Amino acid sequence: MTSTNIKFIASDMDGTLLDEYSRLNPDFYDVFYQLQDKGIIFAAASGRQYYSLIDTFAPVKDKMMFVAENGTLVMHQGKEIYSCTIDTPSIHEIIKSAREIEGAHLVLCGKKSAYIETKHQHALEEFQKYYHRCEYVDDLLKVDDEFIKVAICHFGGTEELVFPKMNEEFGESHQVVVSAKIWLDLMNAQASKGAAITHLQNTLGFTVEETMSFGDYLNDLEMLDVSYHSYAMDNAHPKVKEVARFSAPSNTDSGVLKVIKEKVL
Repeated sequence: MTSTNIKFIASDMDGTLLDEYSRLNPDFYDVFYQLQDKGIIFAAASGRQYYSLIDTFAPVKDKMMFVAENGTLVMHQGKEIYSCTIDTPSIHEIIKSAREIEGAHLVLCGKKSAYIETKHQHALEEFQKYYHRCEYVDDLLKVDDEFIKVAICHFGGTEELVFPKMNEEFGESHQVVVSAKIWLDLMNAQASKGAAITHLQNTLGFTVEETMSFGDYLNDLEMLDVSYHSYAMDNAHPKVKEVARFSAPSNTDSGVLKVIKEKVL
């Protein structure tokens, strides 16, 4: 299976396309336009908020595909083309449970905005990296929006301190995924980056064999699973390396761009 038949490329952001300082390599735009000339769709597939992603890719935001919020919202040219929401009663159960975890800081993710109720300075600085449209509210339970995700930040590590409780309580009814060392997301049971990309494959008419993806963490597993050309970054979580068919240099070595230049362009 060669890489010359690629029609769709999806890349995670943090730990994958972005460097260790969350910066986008300036060479990205040259690569992006070359892909566009070949008719290849490029998507940023991230746990980040849509409004954060369009700021990052401002020069090409009307040309790119955005698989945002871990696949719960897909946007193209400012229009929603797929979403996977959570009903409000379930959201309230998740919020109440997460509030019981000492040291946990919550972000309620809606289609219109993200919402927070903490004033913890370290948490606020962390939120600003990923949520560029964010509102402070007195009580998350009173927010009115269409909800796509609850994100939980814990500086002690979510895999150890958040996942066990949330997975025990919600693992059978929702998607509970560790998306970074200090982040965990709860979503609709059907939601994932992989589900979003499968929707795009079915609606835009490209196949698993024509799909390339890059990831580094546990929220990328389903995306890699629906891509024949699946790449784990050299800095990836061990489980990601087990699932991916191929390996790419680390994010600090511009691994995504190197592979695309070598295998596709």
